[in-house]
Amino acid sequence: YIIQLSDWTDETPSHVIANLKRDPGYYNYNKRTLASLVGELRRAPDGAARSAIVSDRVMWGDMRMDPTDIEDVGGYTYLVNGHTPAQNFTALFRPGETVRLRFINSGAMTHFDVRVPGLEMTVVQAHGNNVRPVTVDEFRIAPAETFDVLVRPRDGRQYQVLAESMGRQGFAQFSLATREGLPALPLPPHRPRPVLTMADMGMNYGPSGLDRGTPMPEVDAPGHVAPMDMGGMDHSAMQMPAGGSQGMQGQSMGGMNHGNMAGMGHSSMSGMNQPAMPGMDHSSMRGMAPSSMAGMNHGNMPGMNHGSTGAGAMGGMDHGAMAMPDPLVNDVGAPPGARVLSYRNLRAAKPLYPVREPTRIIEIRLTGNMERYFWSINGNSFSQAQPIQLHLGERARFRFVNETMMSHPMHLHGMWMIPQVGNGAENPLLHTVNIKPGSTLDVDIEADAPGGWAFHCHMLYHMETGMMRKVSVVSARQAASAR
Repeated sequence: YIIQLSDWTDETPSHVIANLKRDPGYYNYNKRTLASLVGELRRAPDGAARSAIVSDRVMWGDMRMDPTDIEDVGGYTYLVNGHTPAQNFTALFRPGETVRLRFINSGAMTHFDVRVPGLEMTVVQAHGNNVRPVTVDEFRIAPAETFDVLVRPRDGRQYQVLAESMGRQGFAQFSLATREGLPALPLPPHRPRPVLTMADMGMNYGPSGLDRGTPMPEVDAPGHVAPMDMGGMDHSAMQMPAGGSQGMQGQSMGGMNHGNMAGMGHSSMSGMNQPAMPGMDHSSMRGMAPSSMAGMNHGNMPGMNHGSTGAGAMGGMDHGAMAMPDPLVNDVGAPPGARVLSYRNLRAAKPLYPVREPTRIIEIRLTGNMERYFWSINGNSFSQAQPIQLHLGERARFRFVNETMMSHPMHLHGMWMIPQVGNGAENPLLHTVNIKPGSTLDVDIEADAPGGWAFHCHMLYHMETGMMRKVSVVSARQAASAR
């Protein structure tokens, strides 16, 4: 069965964009309010807890961010093959047979967390490519992704297949049943809504200032990253997560440039330049009084990026306990012990390319400005940007650096992307790679398709407002003549 997940709104796209431009949190129905603050304070066990709650609110307020802003657009009706949950699309089976479900996320802006209570799923294909079978209980599917799974219902009862939006705003759902016409099972309670933390602001990105792959040098356009320069911050103790992006140059990460820290929206974090790292110097933090840094513990910082924090927002902040988020782990709120799919679990059943080192590393910083609601790659919107130029036959490494607090499923036309997840020649072949907030991931590309190709975030309104580039695959001679 083809299982096409989608999101529907009666609003026109132009109206949605206008709402987001006017108020970036327009669709954030879970905003923290004065009433919710009062409730939190009443539930706090003691004065220290109440003080921490107030400090947290002040800090997020100074940064003009909201930790509950998980999905840009809400108010959707979530569909399976065009059916609402009440209409209950039904996939028929005979007890004991194996059913293959091909999930396709055709949503404009929605990540879905998929599970089948009472059945395990065996993933056999990712993005149209066969993978070694891996059994899971749940998986997250970003816009444009596809996963084929096998399920084996042994009895004749009805099974409910749930696809809950990442922001817990609703379900798409359908039934596996032995006959048509059964009423839809009642939807379960939503799992707890996720909440962003300071770790999602960005961590140890590794050195920036790498090749951007453009024919001519480029710099960030004004407004795409925050303007404040924090000077030579030394973070030698920052740690990458076990099994994170391969080939990261984290061993020599000093002189971190936290440049661009002003009170901008949660997408405004700038690139970090980290060749070596002890002895953080805040002397050049413009606009931030020394007193506002009181109590800040930078010891053993696991890669905190302060990008887009406003002046005074960091007082009393202790970064010592923060760990860099694993770029490959999906926290879907599953119960302990549940097997949740990650790219690390995907092994190509028949590798297409031999293992070889990339010819170069190309920096792909995911940038933008949530307050003004536009998005970009390497600080430039599509209308302003040069193409990224690859040489025919080379293997290039895209180093994705998500400097925002939103997920970005990055999609490349014409060529496969190979995320470096530690599986060697069996690293999976994907056409879309979801880059989590504040994370860094290396993805190799075999430039074997000459011509011009679209490269963009598959969140519709991120792409529409600028997070897109052209990738040109040309011969080395053409590249030289272009310069």
